[in-house]
Amino acid sequence: MRYLSQTPEDTKEMLDAIGVKSVEDLFDSIPANVRRDAPIDIEPKSEWALSKEIRALAAQNFSGTAFLGAGCYPHDIPAHIPYLAMRSEFLTSYTPYQPEVSQGTLQAIFEFQTMTANLLGTEVANASMYDGANSVAEGALMAIRVKKKHKVAYSRLLHPHYVEEMKTYFRPAGFEAVELPVLPDGRTDLSKVPDDVSAVVVQSPNFAGVVEDLEAAAKAAHDKGALLMAAFTEAMAWGLLKNPGSCGADIVAGEGSSFGLALNAGGPALGLLACSMKNVRTMPGRLVGQTVDRNGNRCFVLTLSAREQHIRREKATSNICTNSGHCALTAAMYMASAGRGGLHAIAKLNHDKAAYLKGGLEKAGFKPLFNAPFFNEFAMKAPAGFEKKYGELLKKGFAAGLDMGRFFPEYKGVYLFCATEVHTREAIDAFLKEVA
Repeated sequence: MRYLSQTPEDTKEMLDAIGVKSVEDLFDSIPANVRRDAPIDIEPKSEWALSKEIRALAAQNFSGTAFLGAGCYPHDIPAHIPYLAMRSEFLTSYTPYQPEVSQGTLQAIFEFQTMTANLLGTEVANASMYDGANSVAEGALMAIRVKKKHKVAYSRLLHPHYVEEMKTYFRPAGFEAVELPVLPDGRTDLSKVPDDVSAVVVQSPNFAGVVEDLEAAAKAAHDKGALLMAAFTEAMAWGLLKNPGSCGADIVAGEGSSFGLALNAGGPALGLLACSMKNVRTMPGRLVGQTVDRNGNRCFVLTLSAREQHIRREKATSNICTNSGHCALTAAMYMASAGRGGLHAIAKLNHDKAAYLKGGLEKAGFKPLFNAPFFNEFAMKAPAGFEKKYGELLKKGFAAGLDMGRFFPEYKGVYLFCATEVHTREAIDAFLKEVA
């Protein structure tokens, strides 16, 4: 009881109030076979012994050259980005519950929103979401609120994790998600868009790396009275490709961790969500606006709040009550440092590295799954026996792409490869030599 404020009498009073005899009874809903009754066997260790054990565990991680993407992309991070982001005035800033005294935090979010909207070609972007999958799921709910139709159509080659999260959001609400097939060139079959959907969700570049025709997707969606939500897993692509907003996308949602965030075994990540101004009141999460104070000085405020913390719960558009604040700050620093020209140069380098890798794999007997434009990843049919060779390559320090058959049974034997600016020509050549 040393660290607990309530007495045994307090505990008994609370248990009586809810009709439970003991604290242990609160866990009855958890199956007995997954509960641990005995104390956890943890051996106390000194700081140095524990550090040694952790380093040994870390050494077991793959440390070679990975030609993997599929939603998490390796990118170079300039040294000044983590240095600035880890400064105490940024790192210790928290949710601006009192906006009038959180001007630094609000300005950082405002700058992030501005650069995100410029990048995606939209009128407004919010303060960020948890990750790309969360952004897509919330964007789909947003479209349903706008169009009042409880069904969304999504491309077969939308990232499987994004699909899974969207369906998880839909299930308790009774909403429906229907799949659109893929054409032989790897693009979404837009002729199959149903009449009764709120939105059409198309990822570009899609899971197989194919660049979709977003202008055609916008027309197909709008002809059916639906919104187009352009999804993405690689924000770097918009440094080279025509941005979704200029193609007619109504909502843009995806992953932004390529901008200054390390992979960190999959997280933390950064969700980007943007839309047209006419739909801004249905957007989840927080939004920072710019105004002037009574003395005419520039200042920032939380505005158009549709969060349950600010308005009646039944009026809230989402239970998203926060954002990936520090990740968003880091991404803003990266975008500001690179600038429009820098992002274009890095994105072009990504495409060129991937094109070089693809050419080498074709010479080694791989066949493109789709003959279509791609950005920094692409799907290839592997030659016979490659599945066995994959394990041998791992032992030699090469992660040779992602087996797409894990997610798409029809693509068994197809591997998704990725190359970015971190992959040197020497590393690619060394890999191709082993593959050949």
